[in-house]
Amino acid sequence: MKVLVYGSGVIGSYLAHVLYSAGNDVTMLARGKWKEQLERNGLRIRHHLQRRETLDHPAVIEEISADQAYDVVFAVMPYNRIGAILEPLAAVHTPLVVMVGNNMNPAEMRETILEKTVCPKEILFAFQTTAGKRDQESGVLICERMGTGNMDIGGLHAIPDEKTRKQLEAVFNGSGYKLHWQPDMEAYLICHLAAVLPICYLTYACNGDLRSANGKQRKQMRLASREAYGMLKSQGIPILPAEDEKYYEPGVKGALMQFVYFLMSKTQMGDLIACAHCRNAWEEMEMLDRAFEKIIAKTPAFPMPDWNDLKKTMPSWNAIREQYGKK
Repeated sequence: MKVLVYGSGVIGSYLAHVLYSAGNDVTMLARGKWKEQLERNGLRIRHHLQRRETLDHPAVIEEISADQAYDVVFAVMPYNRIGAILEPLAAVHTPLVVMVGNNMNPAEMRETILEKTVCPKEILFAFQTTAGKRDQESGVLICERMGTGNMDIGGLHAIPDEKTRKQLEAVFNGSGYKLHWQPDMEAYLICHLAAVLPICYLTYACNGDLRSANGKQRKQMRLASREAYGMLKSQGIPILPAEDEKYYEPGVKGALMQFVYFLMSKTQMGDLIACAHCRNAWEEMEMLDRAFEKIIAKTPAFPMPDWNDLKKTMPSWNAIREQYGKK
C-alpha cells in the first residue's frame, strides 16, 4: 500500500521502518538537515535493546503534493506542534488519517480536518510505545522499544468497522507489529497522562535524571497515578487500556509497576524512555500538564495529596523553560 508518515522523529521513524519492512510504498515527510540525511543515507535506526541496526530507503518529501494520493496517512507529531498540520492533513488525498501521539483535544482536531478536507476521510487516533533520540550529526536514530512494537488505536469513541480494521492490519501484515483496538481513544489519551505526568514531575524534580530519585519518590509516582485514575473514574471517564489502573494499586501488578519504576531510574533504557523525552519535549509536557489540570479542576474536592505533593517538588514551568529551552 501507499503510505505517508507525516513526521520523522523517533516514533515516526520507527513506524516508517515497520511499514517499509512490511513491503509498503512508504513516504516520509521531513524537513531541514534531517531530510537531507534521510535522502543521502537512508533511514538508519540503531535498535538499542535488540543490539542491531537497520537501513531503509523510503521516499522523502518536504511538503505534501496535491497530485499525490495515499492509502493511509500516519500523522506523528508532538502535541505542541500537531495543530499546525491540520490543514495539510485536510488537503492530502487519502481515505484514512491516523493521528499518533499525545492529544488532549482530539475531537476538535478531527472536526477541523473534516471541515476542510478535500475528500471523505476517516480520522483515527493512536499511541505507539516507542522512545529514543535522534543524532543529528551522525544521522542515526537510537530507538528503545519492547518486542516488534505495538499501537493502541481506535476512533474517537468507537472501534473502527471491520473494513477499516482489515485495511490497517494489512498495512502491517508480516511485520510482527501489533494493533490493539481501543473503544474510546479520547478516554485512552486522557488516561495515558495519569500514568505519564507523575514520571514527568519527578524527572524535572531530579534535574532531568531519575537516577537520583529514591524509593519513597518512586512510590509516590505510583500513588499519584492511582489518585489520578480515581479522579478520572469519579468523572465517568472509562479507564483504558481496560483495568490499567490496577498496576497502581496494592498487589502483584502494583509491585510489578514499582519494579518498572526502579528499572526506569537505573538503566539507560529507562533514561531513553522517560528522562530523554522530558528533557527534549518539555514544551509538549507543559501543554499536556496544563490540559490535564483543567480536567482535575472539574472535581476540585477529589483528594489528590500525592499528586499535588509530587508536583510541588518540580521547578516551575518558567524555570523548566529557561533550563531546557537553551539546550
